[in-house]
Amino acid sequence: MYQSLELFPGITLRCIRDRRFKQGALSIQFLRQMRREEAALNALLPAVLLRGCQSCPDLKQIIHRLDDLYGASVSAMVRRIGDYQTTGFYCGFMEDRFAMDGDAILAPMVAFAGELLLQPLMEDGGFCREFVESEKRNLISAIESQRSDKRAYAAGKLLEIMCREDSFGIPRLGEATQVEKIDYQNLYAHYEKVLSESLVELFYVGLADLETVAQAVRPIFGKLPRRVTTLPPQTPFQTCPGSHETECQEIAQGKLSLGFVTPITNQDPRFAAMQVANAVFGSGMTSKLFMQVREQMSLCYAIGSSYYGSKGILTVNAGIDTQKESAAREAILAQLVACQTGDVSREELHAAKESMLSSLRSVYDSPSAMEAFFGVAAHSGLNRSLEEYARQIRAVEVADVMAAAKTVSLHSSFFLKGDNHG
Repeated sequence: MYQSLELFPGITLRCIRDRRFKQGALSIQFLRQMRREEAALNALLPAVLLRGCQSCPDLKQIIHRLDDLYGASVSAMVRRIGDYQTTGFYCGFMEDRFAMDGDAILAPMVAFAGELLLQPLMEDGGFCREFVESEKRNLISAIESQRSDKRAYAAGKLLEIMCREDSFGIPRLGEATQVEKIDYQNLYAHYEKVLSESLVELFYVGLADLETVAQAVRPIFGKLPRRVTTLPPQTPFQTCPGSHETECQEIAQGKLSLGFVTPITNQDPRFAAMQVANAVFGSGMTSKLFMQVREQMSLCYAIGSSYYGSKGILTVNAGIDTQKESAAREAILAQLVACQTGDVSREELHAAKESMLSSLRSVYDSPSAMEAFFGVAAHSGLNRSLEEYARQIRAVEVADVMAAAKTVSLHSSFFLKGDNHG
């Protein structure tokens, strides 16, 4: 059962009651407009907060406190949801009914999360210098490690190229150059803005009812210094001229990334048809890209497509031999044309729909999966229940796939090739 409650202006609690699991989950997310100048600040903030608080000033004491809560966990959470970025915590913990001798876990867990959030270890009017500098190094390492994952690097570069005029091109973790500018004082000043200005989303999955969870979180979030705020609505892709770029690195396998746009977003009644069209085209092992371009034509080592419904962006990422770039590009576009002209078999359509329905069913496999889906859906623009969405997927026919695919057009591309191939 899904319920929501506005605890205070701009602070919302959402709950899903589910008796199947021994573990419960609670996420605490502060929603911000995605901005280049603060993306790195938002990404760094929860990692610094989790290094220590006034009652537990180091990681060892935090771990002992969590062990006392039957091995509970708290981790940093940084998401990009369309035009928004979230920063906060994810908490996993045993349900009260499985504790010994009637021990409570939910309320103490929430209270400790509140301490980590609102009682940070401080010095000289800012965060602990050591924590900030250490976590800056970790964040820069995480950002720069993307260069070693060449497929992820190429996919990220494509979005930067496509979305020069759109916030969706800003990296989720920010940029290393921005991280370097952060210090213990300006991060603390940003932290105060986050607490006072952001929309706050609390999402609980577990056995407790809405009011029980509300009673646990109200004392914490009632203390926040707040100014009532709103976020502008999600926007579709902000149009800008396309670009086709190539970069050379010392790599053995080329990475080809193609970016397409469509006016269909997750707020469009044609959204389910667009999702199925993407599944037929390139999302999964039964798709045209996998079966034709990879298996039949042997033009790539790996290939797949992704559809970002909040923005109306579809991307294809493939690992290829550098000398096959032109042939692979042509073959990918040819499979899109096949979808646009209705060259889709009943078997392809059935496999695509079953794959999507299986993914929807897996949302209920764990508290973390439910939190991840519903916690994002609440602000991505996806305003359908899972049951309604499943019905819409089942109703999609070949003609709907064809109509959706016809709205898709190539916008930009990025090719990462080995410099030894000239």
